[in-house]
Amino acid sequence: MARLELPENDNRERLHYPLYETWLHKLAVWLVRTSLRPFMEMHVRGLENLPAKGAAVVACNHLVTFDVFPLRLALPRMIFYMGKAELFQVGVLHWLFRQLGGFPVYRGEKDAWALGHAARILQHGEIVAMFPEGTRSRGRGLALAKPGAARLAIENQCPLVVVSISGIENLMRRIPRRTRVDVVIAPPIYPDEEDTPLSLTDRMMFTMAANLPEDLRGVYADLPREV
Repeated sequence: MARLELPENDNRERLHYPLYETWLHKLAVWLVRTSLRPFMEMHVRGLENLPAKGAAVVACNHLVTFDVFPLRLALPRMIFYMGKAELFQVGVLHWLFRQLGGFPVYRGEKDAWALGHAARILQHGEIVAMFPEGTRSRGRGLALAKPGAARLAIENQCPLVVVSISGIENLMRRIPRRTRVDVVIAPPIYPDEEDTPLSLTDRMMFTMAANLPEDLRGVYADLPREV
């Protein structure tokens, strides 16, 4: 396992990470929605499957850098998300991302601070969104998932909400036509006593794959009959 790449001046303990929706986040969502409307036609299914309140871990496939936009626009609740620490290196950007619900995670072994902060968000009754693949697939199909999202749901005994996004990889390629982006929210998965992070990850990823076009299912293309 790779060594945890923590910096010598890790100051996250001393910074304020809001556990509520800030005015800047509300403004950003409005700006993104308005800016993307001429280019993106978003279709959302299964919105009733998102818990109206309380803690939840949202797991989503990761096609491109900006697929966080349709994820955020599709969900009516505030979401908090991990971002790779490199994005938080500049002070002003770190402040901005914190206001928008982001918090940094360092690659390598388990980042105890990031996992602890995610748990604090869930204990506050909010949503943590994660991309289990860990990196963008760029339309090549689902990659083997890491068990972090499942482990977080098990340890905090909260539902796992699986979101499948397709079409966002084609954004801006069909101008002047709008790009259709599909967002499917599956019924929540509640961890049971027999679940392990690996078994729950499999359930999560096969559920994700079932709601994606066949060419985006990747290593989870052979769907079990029960999915």
